[in-house]
Amino acid sequence: MRMRKMSSRRLDLFVVLTTFAILLSPVLSHLILSTVHRRIDLSTQIVRTITSLKVWNTGSDIVSDVLYTIPDNQAKHLAYLKATVNEGKGRLKSSSAVALPVEVFHPKDAPPSLTFYSISLPKALRKGDTLNLNILAVLTHILEPFPPHKITQADIQLLLFQDSAHYLSPYSVNLQSLTLKLPYARIESYSKLPNYKLQGSGLKYGPYENLPPFSYLPLVVHFENNKPFAVAREVVREIEVSHWGIVQITEHYTLVHGGEQSKGEFSRLDYQARPNVRGASAFRRLVAKLPPRAHSVYCRDENGNISTSSLWSDSKKTELEIEPRYPMFGGWKTEFTIGYGLPLQDFLYGSDGKRFLNITFGSPMNELVINTLFVKVVLPQGSNEILASIPFPVKQWQETKISHMDVAGRPVVVLEKNNVVPEHNEYFQVYYKFNSLSMLREPLMLISGFFLLFVAYIIYMRADLSISKSSASYLAKIQWEEMQATVQKVHDIISLCLTTHDKLESSLHDLSRTGDVQVCKATRKSVDSLLKELSKELKSLVSFLQSSPQASHILPKVEEMVAKERDLQERLMAKHSTVVDCYEKKLGRREIENRIASYQQKIPSLRQKIDYLMDFIDEI
Repeated sequence: MRMRKMSSRRLDLFVVLTTFAILLSPVLSHLILSTVHRRIDLSTQIVRTITSLKVWNTGSDIVSDVLYTIPDNQAKHLAYLKATVNEGKGRLKSSSAVALPVEVFHPKDAPPSLTFYSISLPKALRKGDTLNLNILAVLTHILEPFPPHKITQADIQLLLFQDSAHYLSPYSVNLQSLTLKLPYARIESYSKLPNYKLQGSGLKYGPYENLPPFSYLPLVVHFENNKPFAVAREVVREIEVSHWGIVQITEHYTLVHGGEQSKGEFSRLDYQARPNVRGASAFRRLVAKLPPRAHSVYCRDENGNISTSSLWSDSKKTELEIEPRYPMFGGWKTEFTIGYGLPLQDFLYGSDGKRFLNITFGSPMNELVINTLFVKVVLPQGSNEILASIPFPVKQWQETKISHMDVAGRPVVVLEKNNVVPEHNEYFQVYYKFNSLSMLREPLMLISGFFLLFVAYIIYMRADLSISKSSASYLAKIQWEEMQATVQKVHDIISLCLTTHDKLESSLHDLSRTGDVQVCKATRKSVDSLLKELSKELKSLVSFLQSSPQASHILPKVEEMVAKERDLQERLMAKHSTVVDCYEKKLGRREIENRIASYQQKIPSLRQKIDYLMDFIDEI
């Protein structure tokens, strides 16, 4: 049924294109595309199409624009479009090539299924003139999971891509070819059209000769793609400029695996033992390419610093590798923040009495798709006549941020853009005026603050503010502090117990990998000894709280937390003994999972309840 619907849509598009070609052919017949070569990269979640074409003016009229056409079902996924003059032999020489002006064009009687773009040429073409162009189109969220259902942890990710083997052009094409780059050599199916050739992970179609305008040949490729589908639903990138010598970057990410949705339970044991089999479509790491002189780099989430992050730096680049706390499967999400400092002199310049910041727009993450990106440029207090220059359309407005030691607040330029890809990571500029005397505000405020502090200290030393140690308020204060210190000790011991539980669980993972039962038993023995000592300490601390009137409001939660930890400890010990016994009897994995199922069911909920109680106690 799904394939029949796709065939029907392709047939409708073919009829529309044929009709439109008849209407436009007298108008566009003076332009011919001598050669066209398209290269479509399907190796990641971002689809990049590079079209190299040679335009030939065969008419007597001067031509200053060339039309580029794509179907509407692709136009709504278009994130980036760039046209450049190709001085070579059909390949993009540099990403820094000057982009030609491109704007949406609405021809008369245009069909609703096509989107036209007009590319302004750097020099008008006279009769007989030719020009080589490269057009880069970047598409997101266009690869469809097929079959369209959720996959398990053990499944691979299969995607569907649809296009036309013929270049969809309003002009006649003398010679054209198409190359598709796939992530792997494994291809489920593909359209076997005339002049096709499959070589490893590359699929070629053509050459095709003497094609009329809007020639359309349906093409469908069904292939495997397990590359990271990292999609940021929202990124807030704050760039704070300080004239004291630093540009501070802070980026907040709300990240999701944008591939095919995952179903079923997640088995960390299977994933760690066979990650390429039991989790092929998941990804574990992200790489951010930072400027070469980045410093004070950090990465953290709501639980604290992500200590598994790694940083490499040399004179040309700084790379930050981020490893979230768990592998990312289809539909799973996480949130984290990265931050780093940059030398001010590398990014701030002066021109015509103004200063301007010259810095990149997008995220430094490799192959990341951002649904909504907010770039906030925080300028120093006292900045005025602010103007932002961005190389592509964005929404922009200004806000005010109140920071430490600010009086009037700092001006903030806010830029918003949807559907952002790595190609948007271009330099943009923010121009502003700033009076250097404004830099004295903060030092003067610090001097005034220290002066007032010294005055307050003198007054304090001369005043008698002591409290009698025999007063009821003083005794109540001491009792309250003793109760808080005891509760904190209970919290720390429970935290140590949970860490010891993790060590016990890790020994089972090592057992599944090495099969060394004796090492596992030795770990159990040391863990058991430590937990007994901790249990004795807990018992004395809880007894103290039970006798303290100050602890009446928190005692029930403390007792519940201790009881839950004890229950969790017993289940983990029982699970550990069962697994070791099974390994000694050389039982199979399925039999082991069946025997520990009764213990395993309650372990996550108990751990979650203990975490909740620990957070509750922290807030009191």
